[in-house]
Amino acid sequence: MGVFSKKDKVALDLQAISTLISEGSVVAGNLTAPNVARVDGQVNGDVEIGEGLILGEQGVITGNINTKEMVVYGTVQGNIAVESLEIKGTGKITGDISATTLLVEAGGIYNGHLTMQAAGVKQIKQLA
Repeated sequence: MGVFSKKDKVALDLQAISTLISEGSVVAGNLTAPNVARVDGQVNGDVEIGEGLILGEQGVITGNINTKEMVVYGTVQGNIAVESLEIKGTGKITGDISATTLLVEAGGIYNGHLTMQAAGVKQIKQLA
């Protein structure tokens, strides 16, 4: 599985969604899910997703995020710890990013500090 992996793997956008926060929904508190989640609504709290997270164009997360893979079409205000991150043309992130792989499409906005590490290297400092 992966946005940035070999052809035989399925992109995050094509994975089965196990958790969906629909447009108009508001989660006031932390969100935890084991597999792939999609947020089209609003989350005010920290987000920890086991496999991957898709943040839709109308999606807003105000809090820290920890997951393996993430695709951002919406808005994030918080720190992100992820293996691979893709910021689409409509995506906007304000906060620090720790990632192995980062792709920012034209139009994507990122304001913060970036820490990148080689694949397979454990991170020593965890984002607060």
